[in-house]
Amino acid sequence: MKDVNMLIEALPYIKEFHHKKIMIKYGGHAMIDEAAMASTARDTVLLKYVGMDPLVVHGGGPEITRAMDKMGKEPKFIKGLRVTDEETIEIIKMVLVGKISTNIVSQICLHDGKGVGVSGKDACLIRATKKAANKVKDDETGEEELIDLGLVGEVKSINAGLLEMYTDNDLIPVISPIGVREDGTTLNLNADIVAGEIASEINAEKLIILTDVPGVLRDPKDPNSLIQKIKLDEIPKLIEEGVITGGMIPKIETCVTAIENGVQSAHIIDGRKEHSLLLEVFTTEGIGTMIYK
Repeated sequence: MKDVNMLIEALPYIKEFHHKKIMIKYGGHAMIDEAAMASTARDTVLLKYVGMDPLVVHGGGPEITRAMDKMGKEPKFIKGLRVTDEETIEIIKMVLVGKISTNIVSQICLHDGKGVGVSGKDACLIRATKKAANKVKDDETGEEELIDLGLVGEVKSINAGLLEMYTDNDLIPVISPIGVREDGTTLNLNADIVAGEIASEINAEKLIILTDVPGVLRDPKDPNSLIQKIKLDEIPKLIEEGVITGGMIPKIETCVTAIENGVQSAHIIDGRKEHSLLLEVFTTEGIGTMIYK
């Protein structure tokens, strides 16, 4: 009877999101653990079979770092951003497009989904510009230094028509977050930002970001202090109070931008929990933090 009640609880959401686009960013545990990736891919296929149009953007930072270590290339980060030279961008392409994307597509196809890998360079899906050099303050000396991250980019435009072609033909696009500059140069992009930009451009109903934390916690040391729902106008105060801090800030900013550009809701959920994607979409309580207008 419990299982039947769960199905009945899911019915309104299946109806509400029928033929709606759901933008999912694979990250954290769902990218590192093969079993978690397989489970998330299967849940993504389920969304497709109940009538939704899921699209996937994946990260790959830890895998890129491991590949660099194996090749004797020391990774360098400034304020959490990877410094990307010519050699590094080649490794990034190899890992994101050649390994991670194909693995996710294989898992989707294993469960009878029609996954298709597409990089930001394919058909100029993501046109990008080089991120400008920024002044960064040294934490020890307090002096400012002009930092150029190299081949790191910012999204300029999205070829939404290409993605529409895939979803209209029952395909699940799996997008690698690299962009192409006007001169054809490949640029490294932040996967969260790419997911948010695409969600905005395709008029997605939801943006769902899988992470390795339960969501936004009022007390970072207490996993039971999850804030389940946050309105846009509550966010500045939560940042001021230090509730939203560190690496959560750029994720929240991505969600805010997406919602301001027409996405109905954004969700930050714990990819370590089995079927977290389904629990967030199909249950009243959800499992993570939902941001909405």
